[in-house]
Amino acid sequence: MSSQYECLKSADLYAEAFGVSAPETLLDKEVWPRKQGFFIRKAQAEGDTATADAQQPLVMELAQGQFGLVPGWVKSTSDAKLRSTKLAVTRYETMSTATPTRDTWLKGQRCIIPMQAFLEDDWRSGKAVPTRIARVDGKPMGVAGLWEHWAKDGESITSFTLLTVNANSHALMNRYGQNGNEKRMPAILNEGALAAWLSAPIDKAREFMRAYPANLLLANPVQKK
Repeated sequence: MSSQYECLKSADLYAEAFGVSAPETLLDKEVWPRKQGFFIRKAQAEGDTATADAQQPLVMELAQGQFGLVPGWVKSTSDAKLRSTKLAVTRYETMSTATPTRDTWLKGQRCIIPMQAFLEDDWRSGKAVPTRIARVDGKPMGVAGLWEHWAKDGESITSFTLLTVNANSHALMNRYGQNGNEKRMPAILNEGALAAWLSAPIDKAREFMRAYPANLLLANPVQKK
């Protein structure tokens, strides 16, 4: 699937839709691998990249990082740049076993990626037609993801990856992506599941990985300027 999406269109929406402090400055509207984006995670203790105590009430915070995960075991900045473009999107089925994301998953470093819409290519005509997919009601969507903090030799990168689910039988999303390939879509969370995704025990977290209902999404071809 595509690895490009739109940030929220106004700073106030972060507070309204997700209950976190609004950013002082908005980032570029469109995000793709290695660009900066916002994500929401459990609030971190000062100087600590580990998850908060599971026994404490959940406090969420807005964080900024690179779109494209950099695993903690990467040895150099140059290697981090090479790997991150391939780790912007992660299949949820392999997040707990694949080498790049296994440790991040086991540490419980889950996040929510706020977005206004995401982009997919429609190949049904034989040519790629960029298509914008958003909620029917126009509200922001929160996509499940994982985040990581990498540091070595004075360099540090905070990064994140979005999780995807199978969409072969999805009434809308099965139209997109290359013909013959498995169809995938972002793991869009229901509004009532946002906090639960961040705080659920690891053996329950997979239960949130479901395809979002097709009737709640709207797809429109991107108009060429």
